Amino acid sequence: MSDTITADLVDLDLSADTKEAAARALAERMAAQGRVTDLDGFLADVAAREAQMPTGLDGGIGIPHCRSAHVTEPTLAFGRSAAGIDFGAPDGPADLIFLIAAPAGADDAHLTLLSALARRLMNTEFTDALRAATDAEHAAALIRGETAPGGAETASGGTGADEDEADPADTAPDDSVAAPAAASAGAATGTTAPDGDRPFRIVAVTSCPTGIAHTYMAAESLENAGREAGVEIVVETQGSAGFTRLDPAVIAAADGVILAHDVPVRDKQRFAGKPTVDTGVKAAVNRPAALISEVRDKAARGETTAAAPASTPVERAGADDEGYGTRLRRWLMSGVSYMVPFVAAGGLLIALGFAIGGYEINEAPSVMDHFVWTQADSWGALLFQIGGVAFGFLVPVLAGYIAYGMADRPGLVPGFVGGAISLTINAGFLGGLAAGLIAGGVVLAIQKVNIPAALRGIMPVVVIPLISSAVVGFLMFVVIGKPIAEAQKGMTDWLNGLTGTNAVLLGALLGLMMCFDLGGPVNKVAYTFATAGIAVADPGDSAMKVMAAVMAAGMVPPLAMALATTVRGRLFNRAERENGKAAWVLGASFISEGAIPFAAADPLRVIPASMAGGAVTGALSMASGATLRAPHGGIFVVPLIGNPLLYLVAIAAGVGVTTALVIVLKGLRGTTDPAGPATGEDTAPAPAAGGAGTSKETVAAQPL
Repeated sequence: MSDTITADLVDLDLSADTKEAAARALAERMAAQGRVTDLDGFLADVAAREAQMPTGLDGGIGIPHCRSAHVTEPTLAFGRSAAGIDFGAPDGPADLIFLIAAPAGADDAHLTLLSALARRLMNTEFTDALRAATDAEHAAALIRGETAPGGAETASGGTGADEDEADPADTAPDDSVAAPAAASAGAATGTTAPDGDRPFRIVAVTSCPTGIAHTYMAAESLENAGREAGVEIVVETQGSAGFTRLDPAVIAAADGVILAHDVPVRDKQRFAGKPTVDTGVKAAVNRPAALISEVRDKAARGETTAAAPASTPVERAGADDEGYGTRLRRWLMSGVSYMVPFVAAGGLLIALGFAIGGYEINEAPSVMDHFVWTQADSWGALLFQIGGVAFGFLVPVLAGYIAYGMADRPGLVPGFVGGAISLTINAGFLGGLAAGLIAGGVVLAIQKVNIPAALRGIMPVVVIPLISSAVVGFLMFVVIGKPIAEAQKGMTDWLNGLTGTNAVLLGALLGLMMCFDLGGPVNKVAYTFATAGIAVADPGDSAMKVMAAVMAAGMVPPLAMALATTVRGRLFNRAERENGKAAWVLGASFISEGAIPFAAADPLRVIPASMAGGAVTGALSMASGATLRAPHGGIFVVPLIGNPLLYLVAIAAGVGVTTALVIVLKGLRGTTDPAGPATGEDTAPAPAAGGAGTSKETVAAQPL
């Protein structure tokens, strides 16, 4: 935590009399150190988080905190108030105020450090030492873990705590991983002795809207109370840095469950059928012993929860506090994500068919009737016709999996039926979107109807598919199908009519959208628009130009970041230079997310520069007439692109523009690593790479 707080971020004589004034005073110290780029914007984010739930805790502690795009690096500021400041705690004003600021894209290591601090605040020796601190440097050292409350020296050369008060970086991971593992081992070895032979076992989940402070304080409080009560308790902290799921064996062996949360618990059905106390996260912080007693009483009375209904794929994967607009986008993206492999396979096969057999291959007879093993035209026709069959699944798959995202498996049948009808009436991609949403909505409505127990067994197999398919079919054929088909035709005609300046402007706009949020909602809108144009058996040249422009623009940000870290490494820290190496491959593969670590660390410079380069590439790609049938593939599908040389020139131009702008803008700010890339002595850890074998599930980003 040596980077997170310094003496300059400590105010032992905080004179503010309101929580807003206290936050401003501490935030000004952060801004003076260059850790906050927009003071008012950051304070607005702090206020928004405070409005969700008061951040005052029993024991005279206030922990205002947020995640903000205006924060350059994870930072902690500490203030001590003689008069006390009201942060909404039940026991009165707070005299110890910790302002925690995390960047919008903070990595797991830093969030773990901040979460570990939250755990240490439950230690009265730690808070008493802060109240007695006489100078800012000593207080900062206490918070960093370099000085223990008693002032003992650590083995590492600084002054530090005993084993229980070690650096949070050492203790936090063990709390979240080792405990479940140990409990799992006990359950697996059959330690299921009668109640009198083993302690009462509890599993718990803690979570709060931010996932940084209260989540871990509640866990620490429950664990401490459990030790005092002589019970075994294992806590799953569903925090911002991700969470490790409790082993199913641990849950199965538990005698009771405590759910302390202010946002929905993920996969709550895991705990169904057990005595359960369901409460807010602050209750676990303030009265953990009472919660433990309550769950033991419920177990003694035999009170258990009913089995929870299965959640849909969207509910399992989505953020806990998302609104309807976010859910709608997720439903649509669920369908698009299942559709894209069909577009990719079909598009590449068709493109290969054209490459082998020429552009007349679409007029070839069926390969069932005429196929000559030694003729290239026959092989080209075979690939073209397989690709055409794959394309025939696009709209049904889109509609089916939109409905699946909304209503789980019962939504598949009406969704696929509605998508097939959309093809029949020439409503195309737009018809598939409408059919999927209608099918999911109809199934959800049917599921809300109270059904006699005798009929419940046939509902998912007979009743729901029958009624929902009939309703969707009626609406698509009779009510909305024709208007949607007209809208689809209008969009296709508009695309086919784009020429000259209009086409170039559209390319620039799509380039801006692709680079605005690097895989976020705006990026997905542009990408979906492009794939919709080619998601037909015979797309027009304009639609294929749009697809080419979108892919080219999406490759620009990661390639530009990779180039910038190569030519001006001193402007980037060690972690960014390492990310730059991976960005070469990610950019070449059309994975825009490769630039996210750079945009998260420095959004005001990286995002505008990326958008400028993306607009240049999109406009040049459209102007060059480059076409693309495949929706993905990056540099690896260049041989299948129309006008590939000019296409590569367009990408190179955009990469050059973004690289130059990033270097200039960062150069105006100054160097991040004065020693240059040769030394690499940056303190920021490199973000852990995701991939197979990782034990953590990254929690969807939540506003702090």
